[in-house]
Amino acid sequence: MAFNGFLRRLALTAVAAGGLAAAASIAGAQTTTTPAAPASPAPATPITPPVSQPPAAPTGPTTSAPAPAAPDGSAAAPASPPDTTISQTMTLQPHPVVQVSGQSTWDDGFKALNDSFTKLNEQLAKDKIQPTGRPMAVFTETDDAGFKFTAMVPVAADPGAKPADMPADESFGQSPAGKVMKFQHRSAYDDIDSTYEAITAYLDEKGLEAKNMFAEEYLNRTKSSDDNTLEVDIYVFLK
Repeated sequence: MAFNGFLRRLALTAVAAGGLAAAASIAGAQTTTTPAAPASPAPATPITPPVSQPPAAPTGPTTSAPAPAAPDGSAAAPASPPDTTISQTMTLQPHPVVQVSGQSTWDDGFKALNDSFTKLNEQLAKDKIQPTGRPMAVFTETDDAGFKFTAMVPVAADPGAKPADMPADESFGQSPAGKVMKFQHRSAYDDIDSTYEAITAYLDEKGLEAKNMFAEEYLNRTKSSDDNTLEVDIYVFLK
């Protein structure tokens, strides 16, 4: 679900740019027609006495002509949703994790991620290994049907030998490292697409190029995808 919105925004950004160009041409047309109006009051001023010349203040309406330009500015404001998204450039360092890979459809993504974290935490409890940080999902591949991910839970150190009771699809490894932009999502997982759209707009505005990989770190766990108390930090890896 998240990555789908991340890619869709590229097309939406182009549409928004076309809308702004059209608004600019309309504003230009208005400013060229308004100067033509003052040209007709000008001949009227010599005919009327000097005292009545103050009505030449009808040139004042030309001050109202810039008024249409103000709506243009206000129309441009919604084009910068990244203002509502807190961003931070940083470098992630690798740290030991226990991990499991999986895949899911977009509709079942929240459940698939939660089930993977539950599975990892249960295994750590069996092996008496204490988690040392928040769970993270790294997304590496997507298509129209769904996505592939690696769910990770930080641990203090790689124990070396894999515990005998650990399932074959689970292993110890390292979290991804590198230069990232960190963003925040503070709402339900169902609404995370809008955050990715804002992120894509921000990257386009700043001319930043992202790798085909990003990660979500979950500051808390929620039971349903519509729970508005969810807090997620999103890390977009930069080229």
